[in-house]
Amino acid sequence: MRTERRFGFGLFLLALVSLAAAADESEPAATDESGPNVTYVPGDAGERVPVQTVVPDYPELARRERLEGEVQVCFNVDRRGNTYHARVRKSTNRIFEKPALLAVRASSFAPLPDDVKLSGIKTCRTFRFNLTPVAIEDPD
Repeated sequence: MRTERRFGFGLFLLALVSLAAAADESEPAATDESGPNVTYVPGDAGERVPVQTVVPDYPELARRERLEGEVQVCFNVDRRGNTYHARVRKSTNRIFEKPALLAVRASSFAPLPDDVKLSGIKTCRTFRFNLTPVAIEDPD
C-alpha cells in the first residue's frame, strides 16, 4: 500500500513537472510582469493520478482591485476519475472560490481498474491567486 502511494505520488509529481515544462516551452519566461497568475500548490494527492488538471481563471474584478488570495477545495473522485462533492475548505477571499470550484470540477483523474477498491478519502487542492508572475525554474 505504501509503495503504491509513493508510486502514485511520483506519477503525480512527474505529471506536474511535464505540465510545467510544456508551459515553459510554449509560453515566454515567467519574468514577464504582464498579468496575474494562478498557482496550484501540490499537496497530498492521494493515490489517484491526475489526467487533466484545470487551472482556474483569475477573476477580472479581483485583478482590477489588485486582490490576491488562496483557496483550498476538497473533493472526492469516482471510479471513472470524475470529481464530485467539491467544496471550499478554506478561502482568503470569496471572489476566488467559484473559479477554484469550477477548475476542480473540470479536472479529471485516471480511472480505477475493476479489481481496485475505491477509497472514500477526500482529496484537496490549494490554488494561490497572485498578481505577480511566479518564475518556474529550469530543471537542468
